[in-house]
Amino acid sequence: MIVIENGTVLTMDDDRSVYFGGHVVIDDDRITAVGEGPYDDGAGGAAGAQVIDAAGMIVLPGLVDLHFHTAIGKGYSDHLPLWEYLDACWYPLIRNLDAESAYWAAAASYLEGIKSGVTTVNDMYRRLPDLGRAAADIGIRAVLSSDVALPEHDLDTLQDNKDAYDAVHGTAGGRVEVRVGIEWLPLASPELLRDARQLADELGTGIHVHLNESLTEVEDSKKRFGRRPTEVAYDAGLLGPDCVAAHCVWLSDTEIALMRETGTHISHNPSSNAKLGNGIARIPEILSAGINVGLGHDAAESSNNCDLFEVMKFASLIHRAARVDASLQQAPDVLAMATRNGAAALGHETGYLAAGRKADVILVDTRNVMFTPLAPGNADQVYSHLVFAANGSAVDTTIVDGQVLMRGRQLQTMDEAAILREANAAFQRVLARIS
Repeated sequence: MIVIENGTVLTMDDDRSVYFGGHVVIDDDRITAVGEGPYDDGAGGAAGAQVIDAAGMIVLPGLVDLHFHTAIGKGYSDHLPLWEYLDACWYPLIRNLDAESAYWAAAASYLEGIKSGVTTVNDMYRRLPDLGRAAADIGIRAVLSSDVALPEHDLDTLQDNKDAYDAVHGTAGGRVEVRVGIEWLPLASPELLRDARQLADELGTGIHVHLNESLTEVEDSKKRFGRRPTEVAYDAGLLGPDCVAAHCVWLSDTEIALMRETGTHISHNPSSNAKLGNGIARIPEILSAGINVGLGHDAAESSNNCDLFEVMKFASLIHRAARVDASLQQAPDVLAMATRNGAAALGHETGYLAAGRKADVILVDTRNVMFTPLAPGNADQVYSHLVFAANGSAVDTTIVDGQVLMRGRQLQTMDEAAILREANAAFQRVLARIS
């Protein structure tokens, strides 16, 4: 049992309850109690528990990175716009992965997420069994999907995705799941989208797809298929409440309506979209339509870190600037996107703190300049600092499935120095193959 006490507990529950000096109790992989003041079950039930003193800290649900790519080449040749970058860098890198390179690249990516308070990644990449090993070893919750494209593009096939499902879905005590992934429509076809839906239904799993990320993608779809990408996906039956559509920057009104009709979830990735010059998603209209929106960093190759706190800040400021409207994307709503909305998109029992929920919890240290000043008992200021002032370096403790993965910013599950050393070596090996 773990008893977290004396913290400012941001539950992110339906009532957005906040407990100053509150507690969270974890037994095995579940939260068993959340509330005000010290924990006391009246029967000495906390005797022998691991007690974490959260004085000076905010206790909140772990962050859900709803659109994530393992990264092996962060900072490499990242000056190009999307389409040129994919052809010049991204695809050559992932086509030349070996098992160990994929494992260490994933371990380094998951390490950066854990150190920034991310407890769940929705990771589309290649060599999923190796990613699954990394997720199991480091302790993160990982939903994996393949980079499926038409055979001529030399990426993954639906058979690769099925083989990965058979190999690692449900491993690590259920922390590792496999979904069906579609790279994006320029490398796909309506027939491939239909087959992807059929496979997902046969396996009883979900779908992860890029849609409407760039204007060039939209124009390519109109030229090849006579319809916009989301219209093609809708006609193919790909969309639905088990589908996470990433980016969705260039949705038309009709496409927003299709997303709403099908219950499809959207991952908003504002920092990546900004860096690649792809534009700003119509998030105010998407939210007004009642569509569930979570947040993702995309890939560290296109956002240069896995820090979802930075993504939260972008997810508010970019819309306020573009719409000249400071009322948009208030801090509590943005934090909900990074927690409970992402969890809902994946069908997980995480995302808010309540008895019976999965024990994915983080502690953020406020004893630093990022959180100064902080008036006692001021929940609005707590939300504001988390979204607008903080970055991932303020995260002190990360807990997944009731297991402490990081405490005092020290990784508990693997050798951090070894991860960094091996990830650097993996990058050099892959570059040598490209050369």
